[in-house]
Amino acid sequence: MTPHPDDTIVALSSAAGPGVRAIVRVSGPDTRPVVEQVFTANAGDTARPRHLVPGSVRLSGVHSPLPADLYFFPGPHTYTGQDLAELHTISSPPLVERLIADLLAAGARPAQPGEFTLRAFLAGKKDLPQAEAVLAVIEAGTDDDLQAALRQLAGGVTQPLANLRSDLLDLLADVEAALDFVDEDIEFVSKRDTILRITAGMAHLTNLRRQLDARTVSGRTFRIAIVGDPNAGKSSLFNALVGAESALVSEVAGTTRDYLTRPLDLGGVAAELIDTAGWQHAADTIEEQAQRLGREQSDRADLILWCVPATEAVREVSFGGADVMLVRTKSDLVSRDCEGAGLGEKGIATSTVTPDGLAPLRTLLVEKAAAFARPPLAPSQARCRGHVDTALTHLRAAHAHAVNDDPPELLALALRAALDQIGEMAGAVYTNDLLDRVFSRFCIGK
Repeated sequence: MTPHPDDTIVALSSAAGPGVRAIVRVSGPDTRPVVEQVFTANAGDTARPRHLVPGSVRLSGVHSPLPADLYFFPGPHTYTGQDLAELHTISSPPLVERLIADLLAAGARPAQPGEFTLRAFLAGKKDLPQAEAVLAVIEAGTDDDLQAALRQLAGGVTQPLANLRSDLLDLLADVEAALDFVDEDIEFVSKRDTILRITAGMAHLTNLRRQLDARTVSGRTFRIAIVGDPNAGKSSLFNALVGAESALVSEVAGTTRDYLTRPLDLGGVAAELIDTAGWQHAADTIEEQAQRLGREQSDRADLILWCVPATEAVREVSFGGADVMLVRTKSDLVSRDCEGAGLGEKGIATSTVTPDGLAPLRTLLVEKAAAFARPPLAPSQARCRGHVDTALTHLRAAHAHAVNDDPPELLALALRAALDQIGEMAGAVYTNDLLDRVFSRFCIGK
């Protein structure tokens, strides 16, 4: 259920936990009187809108005042379109909890997830894709993700739709006006002009569809690190996968000191394969550097191939949160697949000397690379793609009606259906259920 926008709400908008500063945000029609019940400006300082006001907050059950700064922003020129205040103070969880409790006692209520951004949307400060971009900025895991979210926040999705929606609305108005004068010789819009405008709309949506697809493709190279103990067959596996004798192979353990990298094509996805030094105790400074470099490469990898000979048991190893694939090397030396232990899976049996010894591993690497290159759609992109596809379907129907001189009522229905989809994508048309789905993913305080 969409919360009432005229309540005064409060929430912690900075990260929870101990720290130098906590930011408690208040928004709503009673922001000023609610804040004034807990905040006192320092002597000689007066509350000036949009300026820092040093002072302190008086907390119930706490004898000494807590130093705090106040920022007050009068509406409607604020993020939420309402009066907005921020109290900046020490990020001590018990004191912050007490401050929020006192603000609640003064007349505010707890903000729901995403309610500040929801109010920005309802006040016309943000359209729906821009509101979703706020969450995308917060959750961005890479620079590419962040840049895409910032472009969307700046209106990169819905701003180009404004002219299209306006033109289709004008076209629909002309078509429906003609329905009122069907018995008179009045032409509000020609068949040629109708077809051209619908075709332009289809081209625009098709281009937007390509842009949405492009934003789901990762711009980074898929990094695969080959890791394991000395003489585990890592360099042989590296050479076999890249198809060249790039790494030195020897029966003497510890041959690889530095790490090697080579490009690798995995089903059309560019990847980088990395051969690292075997994990062992460093006997000298050079070996210590080799171990450090190898660990750094594995830490930066998107996928780790943990190599264990099929003739040996798998020991317990921790790689943090990295994606790990257990590779049983030298499987040609045993008569059957060996069961892996420690990583909770059997492992991929490989051999660099048998004809198809790497086929299963290559298949899995191609699948992993494809998943990396095209990650799951962000919720806003998935929602926009659905609306674009449906709007395109309706515009194609409108185009067919116009070309075939079908009854204008059918043309008007198809145009209206396409406009409904475009309106929902931009947030010009919305339901409470849609808003609940969008903003419930936000954290409280945003």
